[in-house]
Amino acid sequence: MTVAKAVVTGTVFRNPEKRYTSNNVPVSAFVLNIGDKEELLIRVLAKKNSLDEVVSAISKGARVLVEGRLQTNNVKNENGTERKIFEIDANSIELMGANASNLSSDASDEIVKFADVEMGDELIGEDEIPF
Repeated sequence: MTVAKAVVTGTVFRNPEKRYTSNNVPVSAFVLNIGDKEELLIRVLAKKNSLDEVVSAISKGARVLVEGRLQTNNVKNENGTERKIFEIDANSIELMGANASNLSSDASDEIVKFADVEMGDELIGEDEIPF
């Protein structure tokens, strides 16, 4: 179930693992610690091919910024009990700090261009504000 869009920064807690679905689609996953003073762990899933280069450059201890869809998932522990975990289905991942070396990936590699529109200097009247 999708909860919300999330943009988080944190330290990679566990190195990325790459697995393949039954349809031979690669899915990379790693655990990110977004807590400051205590561990607050989130699993990051990278399903898009455009994220492969960045994920392959990530290692434990690296600082990253992740943008994507926040979702929950139920998993079973070794003892058989179920627990709810939070995951981010990543749309973009960026390395931060000294490890960055200009590696970042965005699943939407499109450039948006806006038309040149002359904007007037008039202010919006108080009666036009919708709240």
